[in-house]
Amino acid sequence: MSGGVDSSATAALLLEQGYDVVGITLKLWPQDCVSRAEDKCCGPQAVTDARAVCHKLGIPYYLIDESAEFQSKVIQYFADEYKAGRTPNPCVMCNQNLKFGRLIERADQLGAQYVATGHFARVAKSPDGARTLLKRGCDLRKDQSYFLFSLRQDQLARAMFPLGEKTKSDARAVAHGCNLKTADKEESMEICFVPDNDYGKFLQQASLVQKHRGEIVNLQGQVLGEHEGIEFFTIGQRKGLGISSSKPLYVIELDAARNRVLVGDDSALLRAEFVVERCNWITFDLPPATLDATVKIRYNHPGAPATLTPLPGGAAKVKLHVPQRAITAGQAAVFYQDNLVLGGGWIAA
Repeated sequence: MSGGVDSSATAALLLEQGYDVVGITLKLWPQDCVSRAEDKCCGPQAVTDARAVCHKLGIPYYLIDESAEFQSKVIQYFADEYKAGRTPNPCVMCNQNLKFGRLIERADQLGAQYVATGHFARVAKSPDGARTLLKRGCDLRKDQSYFLFSLRQDQLARAMFPLGEKTKSDARAVAHGCNLKTADKEESMEICFVPDNDYGKFLQQASLVQKHRGEIVNLQGQVLGEHEGIEFFTIGQRKGLGISSSKPLYVIELDAARNRVLVGDDSALLRAEFVVERCNWITFDLPPATLDATVKIRYNHPGAPATLTPLPGGAAKVKLHVPQRAITAGQAAVFYQDNLVLGGGWIAA
């Protein structure tokens, strides 16, 4: 329970359906979270709100310290990806390792059969009952299945998403109906552990990254200026490059080996093919030789038609029917057929 309206409504719905419910908040950030993220899901106000909701619903509440696991599996990953010239997706890693990793272990200790969260997504059994499938939430504007693509079969089998059939308005209505204090609470769209959504400042203040000068070059190799670290740039970035040009320039590539930022015009951001690594296939153990799917290359991407070709070593080639802009190494590419999540992987450099 994050102290927000979605997890509060989830607990209320499960009680209404007759489940025996226990509320748990994972304390994910060390003590300085009090000053860093007062309003975030690990902050003291979130804990107070979650505890108040559980008291109102009459269910047990536990605050469990998983800050060490969060530091090693999410924060360090976050920093390492930027150092390698990739753009990380910490929410996917948090779901995989914490919410459906450590939390399942805690559920076992409490004798709980399922782990429920406030994600807008759905799980269902395959027609033959052999696999657990992942589907988009019915409210496509709030669908969060993208962040859950890496869950294994054993994790999905233990997952419950009561808001999967609901809208955001439905969730608020449930909370209002139970007189929960979180009913009108605003939601945060930022990374939960990064104050003010300034990830570069966070990386420096947390001593995860130090400034180190390198070159900004165009695609012809001409040096246009200097930067203070590739970690502070993302693919497609235009503002804050610190160079002058007669035409708009964008970050095209981050070269970690040579500590270079490559820039070019907007057309250089278009790509029709890329490779994804460490694929997790949900709908089958072994994918067919080729398959057509809709591919989302970032969470707020609408998806684009593509042909997928699985490769050895858990990789796959994605051939887009229409080139897409700013395909970014380190981000998740998630494969859909209609509302069904086939699986996904991590975009390679």
